[in-house]
Amino acid sequence: MADFKPLDLLPDLKVCGIQNNDRIVGGTQTELDEHPWMALLRYDKPKGSGFYCGGVLISSRYVLTAAHCVKGADLPKTWKLSQVRLGEWNVTSKKDCVHDDCSPKPLDVPIEEIIAHESYDPTDGHQQNDIALLRLAQAITFNDFVKPICLPYTEELRKNSFDGYTMEVAGWGKTETRSSSDVKLKVRVPVIKNQPCNDIYKRAGRAITEKQLCAGGLQGEDSCRGDSGGPLMGQVSTMENWMAIGVVSYGPSPCGTPGWPGVYSRVTAFIDWIFANIAP
Repeated sequence: MADFKPLDLLPDLKVCGIQNNDRIVGGTQTELDEHPWMALLRYDKPKGSGFYCGGVLISSRYVLTAAHCVKGADLPKTWKLSQVRLGEWNVTSKKDCVHDDCSPKPLDVPIEEIIAHESYDPTDGHQQNDIALLRLAQAITFNDFVKPICLPYTEELRKNSFDGYTMEVAGWGKTETRSSSDVKLKVRVPVIKNQPCNDIYKRAGRAITEKQLCAGGLQGEDSCRGDSGGPLMGQVSTMENWMAIGVVSYGPSPCGTPGWPGVYSRVTAFIDWIFANIAP
């Protein structure tokens, strides 16, 4: 039996899910210090390296991402997931500044352990259990540009389906097969009930289960702004802290197809798995 409580390893509500709040509502480009929990996953390739997935920082040692980003069917065998980048905004500049406000250099942290969900099958079209944890090689220190997001672990949040809530997806639009924006973008997407989402995806031969959640699908509401493996997030508790509600799993191709929401792994369905897999 572990002699620590998993909750002791997670930041409390005074630390997680808090960002400075002078935001332009509806802006698609993020502010320099917005969503400071966003992570980029770096892959070493036979020639060079690149960022091809996202993730979200949940504590000083762990990043939450999608299992398809660590053992997906589309991942070339010659690529090795090596590092997580935190505190990034524009991937093309060494130092990011907006007017005279500058962020410190981003942190590149080696990955010590990759923990994909044991029931994830890369060849399964339904993409069940598409969730993974990355343990960082060292504990990181939080600052205005690098902070953890909260997890919805309370009984009340675990019971919430979040139907009808408006969530936000952020990222650089990076996936295993596509690399898009240099600057961190965001988009707001409504959560869709599972039943209508299941009816839509049935046409593509895929089933949506209660361990998944759908959001978006409106004309022009393009969830491709998020990265594969990045978070679907919202301020869903009375405290206004940002919570990771979903992990970007898959969506229609081409993405942003009207009427086809994006599909996310439902974080509340995996809280116990996360607790069982984090260590001091």
